[in-house]
Amino acid sequence: MTNETTPAPNFIRNQVRDEIEGGQVSKIVTRFPPEPNGFLHIGHAKSICLNFGLAKQLGGECHLRFDDTNPAKEEQAYIDAIKEDVSWLGFQWAGPVRFASDYFDQLYIWAQHLIREGKAYVDDLSPDEIREYRGTLTAPGKPSPYRERSVDENLDLFERMRTGEFAEGGKVLRAKIDMASPNINLRDPILYRVRHAHHHQTGDKWKIYPSYDFTHGQSDAIEGITHSICTLEFEDHRPLYEWFLNNLPVPTKPRQIEFARLNLDYTLTSKRKLKLLVDEQIVDGWDDPRMPTISGMRRRGYTPASIRKFCEMIGVTRADGGLVDIAMLTHAIRSDLEDSAPRAMCVLKPLKVVLTNVPEEHQEVYDVPGHPARDDMPMRKVPFGRELYIDQDDFMEDAPKKFFRLAPGKEVRLRNSYVIRCDDVVKNAAGEVTELHCSVDFDTLGKNPEGRKVKGVIHWVSAAHGVPMEVRLYDNLFMVEQPDRDKDVDFLEHLNPDSLMVCQAIGEPSLANAAPEDRFQFERMGYFCADRHASKPGQPVFNRTVGLKDSWAKIKQKG
Repeated sequence: MTNETTPAPNFIRNQVRDEIEGGQVSKIVTRFPPEPNGFLHIGHAKSICLNFGLAKQLGGECHLRFDDTNPAKEEQAYIDAIKEDVSWLGFQWAGPVRFASDYFDQLYIWAQHLIREGKAYVDDLSPDEIREYRGTLTAPGKPSPYRERSVDENLDLFERMRTGEFAEGGKVLRAKIDMASPNINLRDPILYRVRHAHHHQTGDKWKIYPSYDFTHGQSDAIEGITHSICTLEFEDHRPLYEWFLNNLPVPTKPRQIEFARLNLDYTLTSKRKLKLLVDEQIVDGWDDPRMPTISGMRRRGYTPASIRKFCEMIGVTRADGGLVDIAMLTHAIRSDLEDSAPRAMCVLKPLKVVLTNVPEEHQEVYDVPGHPARDDMPMRKVPFGRELYIDQDDFMEDAPKKFFRLAPGKEVRLRNSYVIRCDDVVKNAAGEVTELHCSVDFDTLGKNPEGRKVKGVIHWVSAAHGVPMEVRLYDNLFMVEQPDRDKDVDFLEHLNPDSLMVCQAIGEPSLANAAPEDRFQFERMGYFCADRHASKPGQPVFNRTVGLKDSWAKIKQKG
């Protein structure tokens, strides 16, 4: 982990740069190969930034290739969402969008090649029997009784598998490598399974589908990929990746390099578990702003630049660095929006204030900067009148000594306006405060009051001009750092019941024109984004992206 002033470690970038300078590689070609069985999440963002970033930084190219070998779990909607996410993050793939299914014909020919070479066979063992015969980490496997079938019989059975003669699970094609290998991945891995499934790209042409391991490296070789970059869980698969390349007449031989995956605290990145959250309607779809998906983060208000910055901050290493503090992620978006988000005032929990010494017809309009440090942002018009709203949390009837906001008999400054004093408190029959009667010191606009010091400053909105709006306050979806750490406890038990709070708020008039995905700093409240789906003209819905407090910045200062 690093800060903005220290370059993040990236051993792959250093290694590839050395290879280019040394002449081993003339041009780097990488690929991002997602499975179209769900939406991309923050862990994928790290891989996207790494693969596309390396190609951009080192004068190469990066392919987008869908690993579409399991059609039963794949959907066109996922393909469309993934393409949109990659583009939104600021990257463009080289050439057309590619699919592993583009190479199914060639993969079938190469499977036949392995059969002819005596290096693959059709097996009739059931899935459970294959698992049993494979052995364990401490015990070798044992050969299938079908391992020594003749080449002709294997070719015939494989062809009949392709035409759909056999039921699913009835036969598989396996590589013939070494059932006693200490690496279980080399114990005659499965190359093809029978699947009578319609495919979103190839239709009903195929009744067999290749495994990921058989598809991965050969697709890389066909495309001329120089560096096949993947996470550390594929390190044990590398010998198999290389076995295929060494035993097939592939046009090129890419090299697999592994890096440590991203583990973010208070976050799940298991697609299966994320899909469960969606299917059980625990969240509002894959792009719910509480989800760690790229589309969810986008809807919450994260910017492409902030996600890219976060991925650069955490670096690329081979060592598993444990959990990444989610404060690093929120720091990345705060530092981006601090510079780019215009300011506005919005009262989340409105409390009415009547300024008793202001005439009913009185109105002023202040010209207020859109951003305190950006002269290029337009000024905004902020109206002021007799009645306004402040936030309930900015008033306390029985206030302690260090409460510098509004209290009976106490003064506070309205941001960009006058100093007011609370003179009277109005309550309903239940004893709840419903309205405050205050008076204005008209000699305090733009200057301090005479003979006294007013420490507190609060935000407010004109009651006559304020815009009613829904504001959604999002928090972590889970209450514990590692929701799925304990395998004996259902991760759903760690759900945060307060991960979403909805406020009926009132915002200043400038917010009425907010377009979907417009971002603002609500003064004193945090950073908010107009929801890209729910917002309508004149009726914006805002999602809280992040609060104003930056714990990561404080950690860095202490360090």
